[in-house]
Amino acid sequence: MASSNGNHANNDHEIAADQSIISVPPPIRPPRRVALVTGITGQDGSYLTELLLSKGYEVHGLIRRSSNFNTQRLDHIYVDPHHADKTFMRLHYGDLSDASSLRRWVDEILPDEVYNLAAQSHVAVSFEVPGYTADVVATGALRLLEAVRTHLASHPGRAIRYYQAGSSEMYGSTPPPQSETTPFHPRSPYAAAKCAAHWYTVNYREAYGLFACNGILFNHESPRRGENFVTRKITRALGRIRVGLQSKLFLGNLSASRDWGFAGDYVEAMWRMLQQEQPDDYVVATEESHTVEEFLDASFGYLGLDWKDHVVIDKRYFRPAEVDNLRGDSTKARRVLGWKPKVGFQELVRMMVDQDLELAKKEKVLVDAGFNDPKQQP
Repeated sequence: MASSNGNHANNDHEIAADQSIISVPPPIRPPRRVALVTGITGQDGSYLTELLLSKGYEVHGLIRRSSNFNTQRLDHIYVDPHHADKTFMRLHYGDLSDASSLRRWVDEILPDEVYNLAAQSHVAVSFEVPGYTADVVATGALRLLEAVRTHLASHPGRAIRYYQAGSSEMYGSTPPPQSETTPFHPRSPYAAAKCAAHWYTVNYREAYGLFACNGILFNHESPRRGENFVTRKITRALGRIRVGLQSKLFLGNLSASRDWGFAGDYVEAMWRMLQQEQPDDYVVATEESHTVEEFLDASFGYLGLDWKDHVVIDKRYFRPAEVDNLRGDSTKARRVLGWKPKVGFQELVRMMVDQDLELAKKEKVLVDAGFNDPKQQP
């Protein structure tokens, strides 16, 4: 309205013209697509969230309650939810073991896409906790699929696209190269549970018409990989060895061969699967395989060290049932999705070594100042 002195008090949505006020509505912005991500605090979850945010999504992640903070991989993109105009990633407490929380969040968030990345994903640990692994990896996927199905049944007109994270471990002892038509032969509780999740996804697609895809991802690594996975265990130890905080690295089977790619490349394949006209299943792989020994050669050689001076074989790290060779055939993903890996094996190794060397240098500063115990292995 006009002020007493004849001037006009304007705001962002008003302009003055010929002594009258014309109200201008705020600009209309296209609605953001909404994604729900389980396992958002993991390696893949963090890279996927970065990708989705870059594409203009609103991302919601489910996290488990823990006494320890486990969101370190998301800290660089986290924005306090009180900044409502800047917050496009939100975290919610939920669990794949709790069907009620899954359905509640699907109903509240109203996602356009659901990415199920959550799992007890460590193969060796799955032999120690097989029941828990089966409940979270297999039945957890079933609970989430059912939450999506029942939500859609009660919300006519809604559409949700679902991604299930599969694993090359499902092939187990089946000889390479492994493609979408290669029979599964799982060799661990984790792999068997992933097989169940895979077929649950296929069943919900065929029985209920769900847009549900399986991504059969071969090993994918990064500087964000958990430290108890062999590649990160190697590069983390290598950094500490290089700066004098550690002398030995204990490993198991060095002849196991894996198809190792970069996790940042692989999450793009996940997203592309859900942009297709029809749902389907895809192998995502580099189509190259390298042994653990080759990974040692590449990583230690990069810093001018000989791994044979530091690596000790410990039988406790051998699996009850070994998987000898995994090498994917990603012809279908390259042809249909237009996807191919950008980061090669040597570049991946260097990326991980560089990050862990810097981490070790920072750790050494604290150790030298007496703030940290080096906890050096024998």
